[in-house]
Amino acid sequence: MAKERKIDMVILGLLSHEDLTGYDIKKRIDGAISFFWKGSFGNIYPALKDMETQGLISKNDTSVGGRERITYKITEAGEKALNNWLKAEQVENELKYETLLKLFFGASERTEVSVHNIEVFEKQIQDDLKMLKVYYETLEKSLDNKDHVYYLLTVSFGIETYEAYLKWCNKAKKMLIDNLK
Repeated sequence: MAKERKIDMVILGLLSHEDLTGYDIKKRIDGAISFFWKGSFGNIYPALKDMETQGLISKNDTSVGGRERITYKITEAGEKALNNWLKAEQVENELKYETLLKLFFGASERTEVSVHNIEVFEKQIQDDLKMLKVYYETLEKSLDNKDHVYYLLTVSFGIETYEAYLKWCNKAKKMLIDNLK
């Protein structure tokens, strides 16, 4: 894959479970994973076309009741791309939580891969939390500047959110490890 788009991984992950139409893919994104990932027809259909060209998926044209129905199926190359992505250490967890996306599709790979992905996320959060606490201490000393109050609020949000993330990481790893037995 020349340029990895996360929508490609969403589509491959969904197709790893069942063959779907473009419309079905959009419905799955809007349902099961919408609380941590978004997708539009405007990025789904171009991705399907590119992924077919790359050999990651194949399409099947059928007629149902006189209407053309195009379903997509993941290929062996697509499964390999999905598994390689699941194993790769991600670096982004902004508004789209790639860690949760990988975890959602984690059953396609060994449990250890999901545990590792959580550990990578956890390390990133620990590093960010240290820096946020330094910012907090600095800002707290200069609240006479109006901007600093707003900065402190966003830093405070980050600290509380990241502490909650760390608590979740511990629970999630324990749940996965307990299920390895």
